[in-house]
Amino acid sequence: MRRWIPILLWVAATPALAAEGGESNIFAGDLGNAIWTLVIFGLVLFVLGKYAWGPMLESLQQREKFIRESLEQAKADRESAESRLKEYEEKLTAARVEATAIVEEGRRDGDELRRQIEEKARGEADKMVDRARREIQIAQQTAVKELYSVSASLATELAGRVLRREVNAKDHERLIAESLDELGNIESN
Repeated sequence: MRRWIPILLWVAATPALAAEGGESNIFAGDLGNAIWTLVIFGLVLFVLGKYAWGPMLESLQQREKFIRESLEQAKADRESAESRLKEYEEKLTAARVEATAIVEEGRRDGDELRRQIEEKARGEADKMVDRARREIQIAQQTAVKELYSVSASLATELAGRVLRREVNAKDHERLIAESLDELGNIESN
């Protein structure tokens, strides 16, 4: 209200100053008009203050309060979002480390499994080679025995022809056994 005092004084003094000049002016008048003008002006100020400026000021203060609260809420939300973002980034980093560890473990397990499979395959291949060698030896021994048997039979028949007599079965078996023994001795040397 103090800021309105100079304005009121100026408004009140204007008609008096205008009357002194003798000119016709809208402010020309007497002291009664000036007082009524001041009273009306005061009433207008009171009415405007109570019904216009008061509600406008209250509305502006509410708006200011709303804006302040909104800014504070936005600041709190921003800080909360930043803390959650930091937390999520930490979780993401931890998940990446864990994923890398899982991949590395899977790679190691894969390498170990591959090594085990290779060893198993190598062992089975060695067994197959050994079995094949034994079968070859058995087949070779069987072939040699058959060869000796056929050779002995042919030798006996040939000897019988040479001797012009027939060798009996007992002689034949004895000759085969002797031949086999000799061949066995030759083979082991």
